[in-house]
This record gives sequence, structure tokens and C-alpha cells, in this order.
Amino acid sequence: MTERRPFTKDLSRKEILEIKACTECRECLSVCPVQEVTDNPAISPPERLKMYREFINRTEGLKALVTGGEVDRKLLEDFTRAVFECTTCGACGEICPVGIDTQRLWPLLRREMVKRGIGPIGNQRDLPEVIRRTGNPYDQPPSERYSPWIPEGIPVKNKAEIAYYAGCTGAYQAQPMVKGDLLVLRAIGEPFTMLGPEDEVCCGFPLFITGQFQMLESLVKRLIDAYRSRGVGILLCSCPCCVNLMVRDWPRFYGSPLPFRIVHITQYVADAIRKGKLKIVDGLDENIIYHDPCYLSRGVGVIEEPREVLRAIPGAKILEFDRHGRNSRCCGAGGAARKIFHENAIAMGRLTIDEACEKGADKLVLSCPACYEKVNEAMKDHTGKVPIVDIMELLSRLI
Repeated sequence: MTERRPFTKDLSRKEILEIKACTECRECLSVCPVQEVTDNPAISPPERLKMYREFINRTEGLKALVTGGEVDRKLLEDFTRAVFECTTCGACGEICPVGIDTQRLWPLLRREMVKRGIGPIGNQRDLPEVIRRTGNPYDQPPSERYSPWIPEGIPVKNKAEIAYYAGCTGAYQAQPMVKGDLLVLRAIGEPFTMLGPEDEVCCGFPLFITGQFQMLESLVKRLIDAYRSRGVGILLCSCPCCVNLMVRDWPRFYGSPLPFRIVHITQYVADAIRKGKLKIVDGLDENIIYHDPCYLSRGVGVIEEPREVLRAIPGAKILEFDRHGRNSRCCGAGGAARKIFHENAIAMGRLTIDEACEKGADKLVLSCPACYEKVNEAMKDHTGKVPIVDIMELLSRLI
């Protein structure tokens, strides 16, 4: 048995309505990346929502009179595993006929399991302590956040209108990406600032996505106040997960509107190309295919700007995946699931690689550090081979 805590206690009316709105039409099974690699409908989006509705009914509805308001712990554990196996990519919500915003809903249902002491799963439980101690979810030294990858001669100012946030996964797991960001920013020539390596801490996304919200307010306020003190008006970031949390959740945890705008690096670079501030010197006589990150396309709607940047490369031919834009297929790295359900993530990444090869791509272009890390890993010992490059990493070679 578990504590008698209402399952709707921390959910908004909209979220409760969404849980109850699912018609179990199962349209979402055709786009769910977990279903694609596991073929296990017991952990599918409609089954998860059905289970959660049952929890509500057993504790808050007429059925509570019969059950005594209790839910068996085994059922809660089964639900917890199912909701944490999800990559939170949001593809199910994109196709949902009744418009359930699943990309926002799954973390909140995870939060409920955390509050009941059942979630998260495995080493995800260690994230709060690791981030508290080191400022990043990878348990790496704060002093080494920048040192291995920042190029020489980058003119970082103490104060500036523009600031750049590297993020943890870029800094520790996908360094060619963030190095490319800085090389492109240097080429554009606008003054920009960065926090010190021990001051640029985690944006909070790993905690948010695993339902561990306790530290979020303090992390968010620490970062926002640090950028405010440097006179920042625009905060640039290339990590879709960071950008998503900054745009959609930072104001809530901060308690007021942000004192600066959040801009994804491709939005800033596309604008610089339009205005003639960035010249692409070399061409690229290749077929390149771009993968839309889930939290960039479905999350904050940045779809056209990366393609605008790629189309500006002389000679490059832009290919598209069958599913792209808001309908893109998850590469398997999202939702913190890749650390626990490794085999799922590798299988999803290989589906992306295989389609890129089938389309005749000479390069697979990514724009997410989690994708960059996991898709590169998925290609090891795999028959399909295609060079993987981040969009700014590629651009930095051509300017």
C-alpha cells in the first residue's frame, strides 16, 4: 500500500482534463519511438493514461468507497517503469486527436511518483545530490566545464548584451558542438559574455524531466541573477532541452518574467546570415540531412531557422527524413531514459542512422548534444555508417 495522497493534488485542471480526455484510439502507437523498438503496448501512452485514470478513480472517485482509497504498490511500480521508459519526445501528443500535450504531461506524472517515493529509476535518483555538489548531472569537476574545448582567442566579455550558455551535456559529452558555437559567435563579431565555469550550473532540465523539482527554483534563480548582473538582454543556447526549460519553465520557477530573451543559436545565426554579419566562405558539394530535436521542434517550434542556416551553405543539398519538423522521430536520447533503458536508445538511434543512409546522406546533421552523444554511440558496431556533425560544428568549418 502507499500513502493516501490524491493523484490530482499537484495537477492543474487542464492536466486532469488531458488525463481523462484520452479516447484510447491508439493513433499514437504509430509514432511512439518506444513502441517502435519494443512493440510493448502495455507501456504505451494510452495505457499509461489509463493506469493513471484508474489511480484517480481508486482514490478520489466512487470506486474509492470500495477500495478504501488505496492503490497497490505493484501497480504504482509498473506505472513508474512505464512512464520513465518514455523518452518524453511528445510525438504522441503531436498526433493526438484530442490534443493532449504529452511532452508537458509526462514529467508531471513522473513528479507524482517521485513524491510517493517510487520514482525515479536507478541512478536518476542521484541527480539532485550530484548537481548540488558539482553543478552538473555528469558528476564532473566544475573547474573542467570549459577547459578542454574552448578555443583560444575567444573574446568573452565580463558584461555584454548577449550571453552564451553552453549547458552540461555540450560541455561534458558533446564538446565539438559547443566549440562550434563559440567559433561561429566569434566570426559574427558581436560582443558576448559567459559565466565562469563554476558559475554556469545545470539549467535544471535533468531534474525537471525526472520529476525531481525540489532544487529547480534555487538553480534557476542563481543563473538568472548571474546573467542579470552582467547586463544580459539575450541569452543564447544550443541545447534544445535547456532552451525548452528556459523558455517554458524558468519564468515559473523564477516567479516573474525573465529579464532577458532566450534565443536558440540557430535563430541568432540565421539572423546574422540574413543581415550579412556572417559570411560562409566555403561550399559543400554534399547531401546533408537534418534531424529535428524533439524539444526544439515540438517543444519551442524552432524548425525553419536550422534549415535556413543549412540552405545558406553553397552547393549543399538538403534532404529530409520522412518524419521531420514537428513530426520528427525521436533519436532515443530524450527524457533521461537513455541512461536507464540503454538498449532502447541505441535501437532508436540506429533507426535514424539507417534512414539517413537510405536517403543517400553524406552527413547527418544534428542540433542537440544528447542526440549527438547517443547517435554517435549507436553507430558503433552498427552496419549503417554516416558521418555525424552538429550544425554549428559544420558551419564553423566553412566560415
